Amino acid sequence: MTNERLDQAAIEDAVRDLTGWALSDDHAAITRDFRFRNFREAFAFMSECALAAEKADHHPEWSNVYNKVHVLLSTHSAGGITRLDLEMARMMNAAAARFDV
Repeated sequence: MTNERLDQAAIEDAVRDLTGWALSDDHAAITRDFRFRNFREAFAFMSECALAAEKADHHPEWSNVYNKVHVLLSTHSAGGITRLDLEMARMMNAAAARFDV
């Protein structure tokens, strides 16, 4: 099931394969900072990711300042990182790659 919390070994293995992502200090989330050329690109990235997140019913914690987007992914109902978070991170990486990030 995709909303079951992953064990620490599975999380560490997955994060090694997720370019740019790291475990949060408390190991309850994964995090990444994206930097785009400008605000338009950052906002377009967030719009694309928002549509995908809504479709997956799994929403990121994120913030945007000009060309930077900070993302934190965790499944609160599971109390940590699940496959949904990893899938969202992969989708976000693919979206960012369209902007050469």
